[in-house]
Amino acid sequence: MRVTIAGAGAVGRSIAVELLENGHEVLLIDIDPRAIKIDSVPRAEWLLADACEISSLDEAGLNGSQVMIAASGDDKVNLVVSLLAKTEYGVPRVVARINHPKNEWLFNDSWGVDVAVSTPRLLSALVEEAVSVGDLVRLMTFRQGQANLVELTLAEDAPVVGQRAGSVPWPVDAALVAILREGRVLVPSADDPLEAGDELLFVASQEVEQQLSSLLSAR
Repeated sequence: MRVTIAGAGAVGRSIAVELLENGHEVLLIDIDPRAIKIDSVPRAEWLLADACEISSLDEAGLNGSQVMIAASGDDKVNLVVSLLAKTEYGVPRVVARINHPKNEWLFNDSWGVDVAVSTPRLLSALVEEAVSVGDLVRLMTFRQGQANLVELTLAEDAPVVGQRAGSVPWPVDAALVAILREGRVLVPSADDPLEAGDELLFVASQEVEQQLSSLLSAR
């Protein structure tokens, strides 16, 4: 898979290293010559250019990328890059970094964003996840307002403990995608029993989060 990353700072370079190790092709773009540190990620392609310019994206061959990652430290840049990638080049998957939480409401499909990643929100969610048992925690948003990755750790007195996953009346628009148990990642089947201490990961619409919480939390 070919991935283009706009923003070659510490975040962009770190993403590039991970993707290269997983066998993907990566192009890093940045307008700042000081960010072009080829020795730091020698296996990547590099382009000194303004990713907000059509001519630069043409030079980058963006129409051949399957993923665009807008990873700069400027939210305005990330929004423009996302919009151009989606509307002008039809990139199938656009991921954008949110630097300032107050701008989070902008990062949706109207600006071409498929997945918005807010570092402050993610960190706060991870803190909540680490200390919360029995509370639903939103970890990530996909296509903002349409689907979220949420987590809940089952308390000992949760009403579904002891039930099989397939017998629980999950809300419509909520899918149990993984069970984390004693260091293992389980792909749930209908016959898997739910145990106290299980971390349940769901992909769910925002509208059914309250239903999930009511179903899984101790009364």
